[in-house]
Order: sequence, then C-alpha cells, then structure tokens
Amino acid sequence: MSVYNLSDVAALNREHRPTIDNLVRLLFVPCVTLVLLLVVAFESAAQIDMEQRLPNDSSVTVGQLENGVRYYIRSNQRPENRAELRLIIDAGSILEDEDQRGLAHFVEHMAFNGTRRFPKQELVEYLERVGMRFGADVNAATNFDFTAYMLTVPTDSAEILHKAFEVMRDWAGDVTFDSTEIEKERGVVLEEWRLGRGAFARVQDRQFPVLFSGSQYADRLPIGKPETLRSFDHAALRRFYSDWYRPDLMAVIAVGDFDPSEIEELIQKNFADLTSPETPRPRAEYDVPEHDETLYAVATDPEITSTDIALYYKGEPEQPGVVGAYRQSLIGRLYRSMLNERLYDIQEQAKPPFLYATTASARFVRPMEVVFLAAGVRGGESVMGLEALLTEAERVARHGFLQTELDRHKARVLRSFERAHAERDKTRSVVFAGEYVRHFLEGEAFPGIEFEFRLTQELLPDIHLSDVNVVAQATMGAKNRVVLLSAPEIDTVAVATSEMLAAVFDRIAARSIGAHQEDIFDGPLITATPAAGDVVAEHYVESIGVTDWALSNGVRVILKPTDFQNDQVLFQATSPGGTSIVEDIDYVAAMTASSIVGQSGVGAFSRVDLDRKLSGKAVSIFPEVNDVGEGMSGGAAVDDLETLFQLIHLYFTAPRLDSAAFLNFQGRMQEFVRNRNASPEVALSDTLTAVLTQSHFRTRPFTTELFDEMNLDKSLAFFQSRFSDASDFTFVFVGNFDVDDIKPWVEMYIGGLPATHRLESWRDVGIRAPRGVIRKVVRRGLEPQSQTRIQFKGDFEGERDERFAFSALGRVLDIRLREELREELGGTYGASVWTLNLQRPRATYTLGINFGSDPERADEMVASVFSEIERLKSEGPAADDVAKVVESLRRGRETALRENSFWRFQLMQRAQSSQPLDLLLTYDELVAGLTTESIQRAAVKYLDTDNYVLVTLLPEELPRP
Repeated sequence: MSVYNLSDVAALNREHRPTIDNLVRLLFVPCVTLVLLLVVAFESAAQIDMEQRLPNDSSVTVGQLENGVRYYIRSNQRPENRAELRLIIDAGSILEDEDQRGLAHFVEHMAFNGTRRFPKQELVEYLERVGMRFGADVNAATNFDFTAYMLTVPTDSAEILHKAFEVMRDWAGDVTFDSTEIEKERGVVLEEWRLGRGAFARVQDRQFPVLFSGSQYADRLPIGKPETLRSFDHAALRRFYSDWYRPDLMAVIAVGDFDPSEIEELIQKNFADLTSPETPRPRAEYDVPEHDETLYAVATDPEITSTDIALYYKGEPEQPGVVGAYRQSLIGRLYRSMLNERLYDIQEQAKPPFLYATTASARFVRPMEVVFLAAGVRGGESVMGLEALLTEAERVARHGFLQTELDRHKARVLRSFERAHAERDKTRSVVFAGEYVRHFLEGEAFPGIEFEFRLTQELLPDIHLSDVNVVAQATMGAKNRVVLLSAPEIDTVAVATSEMLAAVFDRIAARSIGAHQEDIFDGPLITATPAAGDVVAEHYVESIGVTDWALSNGVRVILKPTDFQNDQVLFQATSPGGTSIVEDIDYVAAMTASSIVGQSGVGAFSRVDLDRKLSGKAVSIFPEVNDVGEGMSGGAAVDDLETLFQLIHLYFTAPRLDSAAFLNFQGRMQEFVRNRNASPEVALSDTLTAVLTQSHFRTRPFTTELFDEMNLDKSLAFFQSRFSDASDFTFVFVGNFDVDDIKPWVEMYIGGLPATHRLESWRDVGIRAPRGVIRKVVRRGLEPQSQTRIQFKGDFEGERDERFAFSALGRVLDIRLREELREELGGTYGASVWTLNLQRPRATYTLGINFGSDPERADEMVASVFSEIERLKSEGPAADDVAKVVESLRRGRETALRENSFWRFQLMQRAQSSQPLDLLLTYDELVAGLTTESIQRAAVKYLDTDNYVLVTLLPEELPRP
C-alpha cells in the first residue's frame, strides 16, 4: 500500500554494496502502448480523417451497470492461470476536506484492516493462503486524482476467483472502519509518512507550491499532514469513504486467463447492489492556473547529494481519442527522442557541461501535462549546465533537426511498434489492465496494436521536419514555464539565484547559435569474417528441451528454444576470474574496466557511432566484470540476432577504450560520489559494509579519491586479458530461435573466438564477516526517523535442500515481522527480510532484516524482532505460515517457468555449479520437503543470536537552545 509520488526510487539490495556496473548503468526503457487486436485499413495518410475517433478494441468487453459501475473485461493467457483485477475509484487526495488531509490514503489502508466478509487481518491472511504475496500480488495506491486496488490471483480455482471479486466488492462498499483498527493503523500510516521524509521531501515541500502555483494540488499531497494523521476524528475518515466510494465513480477491470462471460456475471452479481447517496457530492475538478511569467524555485538542503535543474513547460493534456491527437503524440515522441540523442552526445564529451540531461513528457496530475528538460550538473555549475541545456533546445527551435535525424528516429519508432505487434499475443495482462485504467480515468483510447501499428505505418511517412520543428518552437516559450533547482547546502559552493537563472534565458535569446552538424561513421560492424569453429560434441536434455554444445575452441553453449515471447532472444556469457585475480593496487582499474569499455563503443565505432549504427535494430549487450567472473549479457529481436552475435564477437576481440570516454566516466563518477556522505542512508550503508567486511580494502566506500586510482591502460589491459581466452566461457541462449538456424552464427562468431585454454579460476581475496555480536549506532540526519539493519552471516555447509529451507525461513520471518511490527505494534510501515546464498568464492549465507521506525521506538522494534526469532527457534513456525510460503513458492514457479529470463538464470546457475541442467525439475520435491521442522532447524542453525551485526541510524542530536 502506498502513495504515488512524482519520483520512484529503486534500491538494489546487494550483499554489501552496489557494484560499479549497477552504479553507472542507466536504462531508459521506451514505453510502447501494447493493446489488443483490431484491423482497420487506411487508403493513404492523406485520406486519414484527423477528427476520426480511435475505436475501442472489440475483444474487450466494456459495460456499465445500472448503478454506474463501469467494467472492462479481456481474456488473456499471459501469464497462464492468472488474472489481474483492479478496482479503481475516481477519487483521491485532491477531494479531501481540510480535516481529511491524508485520509484518502488512510481509507485505502483500512480496506486491508477489516471488511464485512473479511474481519481485521483475515483478508490478507486469506490471500496469502492461496499463494499471493502482500505487496507483490495484493496492493493498493493513492494518487492525487484516484485510488487503485490491485489483485493478482490464480484462475485455475473457481473458488479463489469468486472470492477475489468478493474482496473487491467489500473494498467498494463494505469496509468496516473498526475504531480499534483505525487507531492501530495510525502508527503504520505515520511511519509511511516518516519513511518518505528526508532531503527529497524537504525540497519537494518548497518546490511543489511553485510547480502547482495557485492550485489545490499544491496543498493535497496524498500522504497528508502528520498533525491530521495523529488527531483526525474517525467520522472524517468514514465521511470520505461514504462521499466518494460510490458506484458512479468506480470501475472494475479484469484481464486474465478466464471466460469473459463468467467474469461479467461475477461483476453483475457482486457490484449491482451498490448504491449512491441520495444527494451525492459533486466530483469537483481542479485546474492548475496558467501564468505568463517564468516561476523559479531554488532549494538547498544539507543532505542532498547532487545538483539538479529542471525546466517544466506546463500545458493542458491533449484531448485523447482521435487520429489527430495520436499523430501529434508521434510527433512529440520524435521530438523528444531526437533532442535526447543530442543531449546524450554532449553528455559523452570528455568534459561535458552536465553529468546527464534528458527531456520527456509526463502527466503529473489530471489537468496538467508537462514537457520537461532536466540535467544533473556539477556543484556550483548550475548556470553553465542550464546554458548548455537551453542552447541545444534553442538550436533546435531556431534551426530544426536534420533529415538524417528524423529518418533515424522514425526507424526507431517503427521498430518499437513492429516488436509490439509481433508480441501482440504475448502481452502481459498487467499491461492491458493499466491501459483500461487510463481509459476510465483519462479517456485514453485502446484501439489495439493491430490498429496502432497500421496507423503508425500510415502516419509516419507523412510526418516531416516542419511538423517536429513546430513542436520545438512551441516548447521554448516563457508562458507556464517553471524552473526548479535543487543543490547541496555547502558553504564553499555558491548556488545560483533565481535572478542568475533568469539571466541565462536572456543571454541565450541574444546569442548566435549555429546549426547542428553530424559526422556519421557508417562502416560495417565486422570488416573480416571470423574463421568459424565447430560443434564437436552435442548433448540433448530432452526433459527440458535444452541442447548443450561443446565448441572446438572450448566454449560451452547451452540453448533453449521457447515460445514464451515471439520476438525475444536473451543470452548470458560468463567465465571464472573477475577482479579477484588482480592485486589490490589494480582493483579499481579492474572494477571500472567493463563500464568504461561499455561507454567507449566497440571496434571502429564510438558509443555515439554505435548507437546510430544500431538505429532501427532491437539489440542490447552489456560487458560485465564482477568479483569472481566476467562475461556479458543482453538480447535481441529475432531479426537482429546476427547483429547480436557480431557484437559479442567484437567485445571479445576488439574492445574499445579511448581517453575521452575514460575522462568522461571518471569525471562523472567523481561528481556522483562527491557529496554522497551528506546522505544519512549512505552513512548507514557504509558503516554496515565496513563492519561486515572488517573494512577490507576492496569494500572501501566510493569516494573521489577512490576514482583517482582509475587507470586507462590498466583497465584496457585487464579487459583484454579477461576476454582473450574464450575457452572457459559458458554461453546460454534462451528464446524464439531454431537450434539449426542459430548454429552457423554460433560456430562463426563464438566458435571463432580466440582460445588459449589457460587453466584458472577465481581467487578468494579474504573478505570475512566478524564473529560475535556487534551493535553500532550511526547518528546522522535531520528528520525524526530511524533505520535499522540486522544481518546474520557466516559460512554455509548445507546441501541444496537446506539452502531451500534457509530461503523459506526468510519468507516465514518476513510474514511474522509484518504481522507483529506493522499490524500489531503499528511501529513500522514495513519490515523486509531477505536471504542470500553465495557459492563463490566459498559457500556463505546472509539473512538481512531492514525496517524503519520512530527513533524513540527503535529499541522496542529490535526487541520484538529478536522475540520473534526466539519463538521461531523454540517453537518453530506456525503451520499456516509454512503453508502460505509453500503455496506462494508453488504459484511463483508456475509463472516463472514461462519466462525466458528465468530459464537463462537457472541454466547458467546449473552450469556454473556443474549440476545437471534438468535439476530444476526437482523443484516440486524441494517445496514438498518444506516442513515446520526443516524451517525450525534452519532458524536454530542460521539465526545465531550470538553472531550478528546490528546497525541503527538515528537522527543527529541537535544542541539544546
């Protein structure tokens, strides 16, 4: 359960610290509207009526009950035996009265704390018993404008499916609002508010009133006000529910593997009796007022770690649903894609004026759509960064784009639609469900990918430079423009004022700016055909449909053809060694090698040239080096497979590392980490890492001084060395290919790789966790919040079944801590438990527990955690909790078996550990072997309360006045 924010922060939880690759890899995933099937023919673009309405996909059942409840039903078999169910309420925090600040979100919480048919916690208990995980499959979220309830449920059981509709019906009209449960939930919601506080929230507090100037949206953040959350009258909560949870503001959405007619009957049966108040409150619509002048908000904070500047050009959303609006969306997409390419080219310079820059469009709130330009800059260089950003945008506005740019990006857009069309019968139900949510709330059309693909094919040729250049010129106006700057609060670094930022616009307007020029290198990827090797041995594992080849150069290639996706082939390659083989003095050069090579391009192509060369192709590849191995991963569309093989060959034989890419990477990384110590969370993480690794040289925190140790020549030499001998590499390919068809490329591009047949493995560099109990307190931060990290860690001596029981132990403990710390004590928004088993360089285990709380309750929460641990060890887990975990594992496996990424991971794991490739077929035996006794044994063995590390982050002790 959550509130929607304008920015989502994803944290990757690794054993001790983020790898360098995870720190620098920024993936921009283009969103393609994936919809349903409808064929409509157009004679020519010139004959298309721009006012013609886009039809709704006829394979979607759309209806409305007499009481006003709307519904959308679509049969879809991806994934099999699953349904995505949504209850959408067209009411969010924007409709709150003054005494209800935050109660739209609180109502959402109460929906999980007791309904007519599911008292108190029985709803979550039931859903977990049928294999659904709280948070992953059972969730809800509150927005400014709406509230969404989300269920993912099995459809192979009529009872479960019927019960799911009863759950949604109870949410819609029968939440009980038990007074005791309301009081218990206050603590949970306040902890969610507390968890969201920090530098970003403080900056947001100062910038939102400017961005939403004069609008109710500036004053109605979904999380609400803590003073209201602490003291609101229960009647105010119930009033929001009775006012806005009514059938004329509801939609039920069901997409999944089922008979649509049965679902329509379930909707009629469960929702037809809902009634509205005799005199319903008008559902008010709020706007964001226009303004002629540019508005500025400059915010500094001592805990901010980077300087970021953004320009927002606000406007009303286009009226969706007609061909003309669709054409305009394509033009806007092309404009942003081409401008992003130019900004990226600048970003790749040896000493760029900004660390990153991007443009995009977004609909932050219902009445406001924005186009924004944003950049991350070096401290004290916000004016320079803004000038560079505006100069390029102004260059486009004055001179337009080049025809070569437009042709290139048209090809990219068309290729993305081709892939979406190719996958039209493999689109996941969650994608469709999201589209119908947008139709209900915003009127977005859902004509189907057949229609969209054909329409795009017709419209793209008739989109000219003049069309795109008009967008560029219209975007740059001062009206409805907002400039937001956030920066660290450092005495020695000056921060630009609003006046200084305003002066930049005047300078750019008066400046002579030349037209853009391109110098494109367009040679072949590979200039000489490699000398092919041969498949010298073949083994077919019939039980899992896998072919296992040994090539003449020693490479092992594992292939699994699938029909899970129509236009996807994934691969991974790895060999032992990694950074472990170098001495400490060369560690930083080795650690950064793959990132620099990845940024440098390959063969004769710089990164910029390579991106242009691959325009219109769907292919990705990432060289990787970790502590114990090296390799690469990626994938391609079926028609682009040979290009993927060529790139694989080039990264082995012709890695590129030039001085400009090196200086760019080094400078950007140093700036990214320059102020990282200002973050309280970083202080917590660094302390935990230092304790767990006993301050090992290779686990030093990222600092500017650490990146001073980078060395261009050593990085290239290390990378070339690691990939100069392919003989100990294993490749795994999974996806839509024929083994015989792929064989010539395997033999040529992989069989033709150099091989010296050296014998080597990874090296144990001696990182060891301490023994005994270590407790530390870190005092950092301005907010009244604490974070606690507990880790049990040591050598692992068990076999596969014990590893499985250890993993299940983590899931059981996760359930218990959620129920105790969140539901019973109301002391945290959520406690997460994670487990990790590593086999290299030696077998180890880690069980981690993370939670946040009020600093004054941190000790109480820790005591409760250890009380639950002792109960698990002495009494064992409850049989019901074990049953929940077993069913969740079983259900998760059902869907995983139809995913290419799952098979790629599993096959590589089996190969690396020298296990039979079909060992994964015994998974059901592992699940069946889970018992209260096996999990209790794991708890006794691995939750050793005489051996753990506990680090708590508490706020700074401010001096008394």
